[in-house]
Amino acid sequence: MSSPLVVTRRMTDHPTDSHTIERYEATGGYKQARRSTTMTRDDLVEEIKASGLLGRGGAAFSAGLKWSFLAPARPSYLVVNGDESEPGTFKDRQLLERDPHQMIEGIIITAVANEVHVAFVYIRGEYPKPARRVQQAIDEAYAQGYLGEGIFGSDYDLELTVHLGGGAYICGEETALINSLEGLRGEPRLKPPYFPAAKGLYMMPTIVNNVETVSNLPHILAMGAGDYSSLTTSTDTGTFMMSLSGHVNRPGNYELAHGITWRDLIYDIGGGMRGDKELKAWIPGGASAPWFIPEKHLDLEITKDATAAAGSMLGSGAVIVMDDGTCMVRAAERVVRFFSHESCGQCTPCREGTTWMEMILRRIEEGQGRVVDLDLLVDVSDGISIGLAWPPKMTTICPLGPSAVSPILALRDYFRDEVDSHVKQGGCPFGPRREGPAEAAGGDGPEDLDTRSERRSRDRPLKVIGEGTSSA
Repeated sequence: MSSPLVVTRRMTDHPTDSHTIERYEATGGYKQARRSTTMTRDDLVEEIKASGLLGRGGAAFSAGLKWSFLAPARPSYLVVNGDESEPGTFKDRQLLERDPHQMIEGIIITAVANEVHVAFVYIRGEYPKPARRVQQAIDEAYAQGYLGEGIFGSDYDLELTVHLGGGAYICGEETALINSLEGLRGEPRLKPPYFPAAKGLYMMPTIVNNVETVSNLPHILAMGAGDYSSLTTSTDTGTFMMSLSGHVNRPGNYELAHGITWRDLIYDIGGGMRGDKELKAWIPGGASAPWFIPEKHLDLEITKDATAAAGSMLGSGAVIVMDDGTCMVRAAERVVRFFSHESCGQCTPCREGTTWMEMILRRIEEGQGRVVDLDLLVDVSDGISIGLAWPPKMTTICPLGPSAVSPILALRDYFRDEVDSHVKQGGCPFGPRREGPAEAAGGDGPEDLDTRSERRSRDRPLKVIGEGTSSA
């Protein structure tokens, strides 16, 4: 299955030097940034609105509409969110590492459209190579006069700074990111009143956009809003990147047109299930998203509205696929444990509730579970996300707490029998976790979700998953 390539075209056609300014300019780079300095704010905002570009960081909010909400006070700021800490997500890493000038050109366009003269790229601290690539590209852009005073010979000034995060998941949330940039503890702010477009960085109007979002902007101006939106027949326009991982034959990053189905993604693009096993479930939009199962969702279109109508979200574009050898209690415990560990502790329901859920799931998995434990998990979840609906009605400032509820609802709705089996058998019916040589050599089964990523980061450098597989 083929797809029109937009943000991954250059790295696909020129895999060895797509990150260099020479290659970028040889393939049309920086022309649209130069052109943007001659356009008005209204023209730029309306063009992006007309393109239908949705934010690619998780919320899927109209990029042009977000720009139009910017309060009139000045100075204004731009922050590009490259924190990418959502489990299963690695698309922004590829864009930062292999085509940083594309993002920089998008930053220039965004800055001009929002009358920004100081911008930041916030990159997660665990991304040293992407950070070096971005800094090198920024230095090259300054040397060419594309950043700094009088960019492209105009009277417009723009300063751009790279900021490395300290490794906190919560700093992917825009207001926690802003706190971190200011040197404060990475905790989310209440909205209202602290909507970044009104009260953002240094309490001034601020635009926060994702790496993939701004990387699309040069192409929208080059193609025109109409041609960009016509890349797909779906209601969601343009292309989008998905990070496919788990028990599939061809994991990696893929740039795709909206409107394909989950069956297309998993079986055609992903090459089907590893070891010819059966598909059991998948997480459609990063660890925060409610889970899907093949009996109900396999032929669902991959669009914002279709996914929302089914009770989940596309989120950050991370798809984690699980086969029939996966223990769902173990998988749920692994996800909840992550959110419990990453809770900033500001909100009591999240700080306490995620810890309780982790402990209950662990005792079920270890054979100490009780018949009432699943109902207890649901009750605790209801204290974090009232009514257990999606989108969640939160008792917390940010969505981290409700994100930990998603695997609990999957157990309740789809895998109650597995929880019961754990309780009745006094242990996991899938056997204990394996951490020996078989798993280290790539053995299949649920242990892949538990320890492989931890072992990889501990024992050897992390390779960019999907490198060289930008398209299907």
